[in-house]
Amino acid sequence: MDGKYHPEGRALLTRALGMLLTLLSAPGLMAQAGSGDYSVGPGDELQIEVFEDAALNGTRRIASDGTIVLPLTGPIEVAGRTAEGVAARLREVLEESYLQRATVDVVVTGHRSRPITVLGAVRKPGTHYMTSRWNLFEAIAAAGGLNESHGDRAQIMRRSSDGQLTDQLAVNLATVLDGSDPLDNVVILAGDVINIPPVEEITIYFLGEVATQGAVTVRARDRVTLLTAVAKAGGLTERAAPKITIKRDLGGGKREEIVANFQRILAGEEADIELLEGDLIVVKESWL
Repeated sequence: MDGKYHPEGRALLTRALGMLLTLLSAPGLMAQAGSGDYSVGPGDELQIEVFEDAALNGTRRIASDGTIVLPLTGPIEVAGRTAEGVAARLREVLEESYLQRATVDVVVTGHRSRPITVLGAVRKPGTHYMTSRWNLFEAIAAAGGLNESHGDRAQIMRRSSDGQLTDQLAVNLATVLDGSDPLDNVVILAGDVINIPPVEEITIYFLGEVATQGAVTVRARDRVTLLTAVAKAGGLTERAAPKITIKRDLGGGKREEIVANFQRILAGEEADIELLEGDLIVVKESWL
């Protein structure tokens, strides 16, 4: 090394550190790092080993009432404890009723007590089980990450005490993914339903004074409007009349026509119009 400052090297180091932080935030690694804080619950599976008596060893699933049963013991309440806490409770019970001394080791081998649901534009939608304290980024990673059709928002629906989905929170996905706003990377709770709406894609048809006539496919992260569709079609020609007709098939032989003043919409003097799949936009030539 020549002792000089090398900005390229510093940039490489910064990127490497960023990649390392991303890897460490993945659910599997977080589960290993934070497993000591995980509180077990009904449905979780425990691997139990008692060094003084192999007959007590084995896998036990926590019952719906939060208990497990070992040979020669009644139900033992374990829900709400960490693996270390469960081991301490089992040691206490065994030393009170069965063994003079008990050395107990407990490992959580199956997580089923803290389900969440991830829907929409992810690679593995469905039910997933939290293995530690998760945030939104980790929940999305557990669902295989986002697919190519994802929009820019995540919707988190949370259950009330009676099990109904009541509260809903909309989060900006971009700030979650780049870490620019930690407040958007919200903590996920058991029972949450996370929906990643896909980008909307519809086909609109143009006739008349537009740069591109025929079918135009428009992708939008919110709703598809007249302004976005016209822009996708390359804009209007110089001969275009200010008023545009939108022809819509309502089904059952019914049709609807909407007349819009494009110039007033463009100037913000009228509300933009939301378009639907299959709309036909007719732009007539101005006679002025």
